[in-house]
Amino acid sequence: MGENVFCGEPCRRAWLSDEFTGDGHPNWKGGGNEEYGKGWRAVRQRALERDNYSCRVCGQTHEELGRNPDVHHIRPVRSFIESENHTREDAHYIENVISLCISCHRKAEFEKIDAEYLRSLIADS
Repeated sequence: MGENVFCGEPCRRAWLSDEFTGDGHPNWKGGGNEEYGKGWRAVRQRALERDNYSCRVCGQTHEELGRNPDVHHIRPVRSFIESENHTREDAHYIENVISLCISCHRKAEFEKIDAEYLRSLIADS
């Protein structure tokens, strides 16, 4: 990403919105934002509860974030979609998701946080 200087938080947010949507996002494959499908909401809720509504990497809580953390697929949904033997819904299992704050989620999406490390954080949960 490099070093970026912004005049304020609104400018930074506008830049992030432009930079990390569409083909700027690491998961973008030329399509729109399709629903995750059956089972997503339930496994998302289970992950938030398991992770105590906190980021498993940095520990930020729901209260500190001002909202629920994101729930990240450790093995991306796209890899299930692209597989001939799986469906999008096959990605939604508790051992494949982890609660992350926005910053840690972005790092995980850009593979700045190793997937095996993320798995280790939830292994004994």
